[in-house]
Amino acid sequence: MISKREATLNYLILGFFAVIALFPLLGVLSSALTDPANSSASLTLPDSPHFANFLTAWNQGHFGTYMRSSAIVTVSVVVLASILAILAGYAFATMRFRGQSVLFYLLLLGLMVPSEALIIPLYYDLRDIGLTDTYWSLIFPQIAQSLAFATFWMRNFFRGIPTSLIEAAQLDGATRWGVLWRILVPISKPALLTMSMLIFMWTWNEFLMPLVMITAEDLKTAPLGLAFFQGQHTSQFSLLAAGATIVAAPVVVVYLFLQRHFIAGMLSGAVK
Repeated sequence: MISKREATLNYLILGFFAVIALFPLLGVLSSALTDPANSSASLTLPDSPHFANFLTAWNQGHFGTYMRSSAIVTVSVVVLASILAILAGYAFATMRFRGQSVLFYLLLLGLMVPSEALIIPLYYDLRDIGLTDTYWSLIFPQIAQSLAFATFWMRNFFRGIPTSLIEAAQLDGATRWGVLWRILVPISKPALLTMSMLIFMWTWNEFLMPLVMITAEDLKTAPLGLAFFQGQHTSQFSLLAAGATIVAAPVVVVYLFLQRHFIAGMLSGAVK
């Protein structure tokens, strides 16, 4: 049992590292609320909140268009990758078929090969079939990138479920499809939400793929739009900070909304 002294020391250490992690974020937010006339590259504290910076950055940076593109791509990737991961993870965890181990380890190669090594041949392949400058040129590759981790994650969770539960459902007449969607998926909610949140963050923050695949202005994603906005406002630090806050806001909101499920999913994965 942890003593009161040890608990206090743990909270102090965690609090110290929390301050280190939050300080840059608070610095960006403080700069975003500073009057543009008083902003600088160093940390500035606003005399009064200047919320107009967000509206100015939103209008000048066309973030409405960029955020819409990011939302379309991210939601599509999260939904499709999650469905495929559930199906693949269930198959690898509960079924036995020829070449299962070889196929699974082949799938795991996706965790080891960096996207930078594939981006050029991928661009030429997608260009040859006419998919560049479309949402599909972002959705399909990022589903493939996420699927290796997602399948591995769901397979490990399904393998941790007692086989007696599955056998009992099958004795009651449930098919494999029914066991998956009526029993396993509902109890895997923490793991599924954690996986979906990680895929959401990776997809939303992806920069290289849109940079290579997209040239049309109305298809650019938020991180790519922020990079161009930065190039146009190199000395307007308040507007840059406001733009960065706008782009980061969806990830922060999703995390705050799902943090309990995220922690529960991480803990269940650690226990198993």
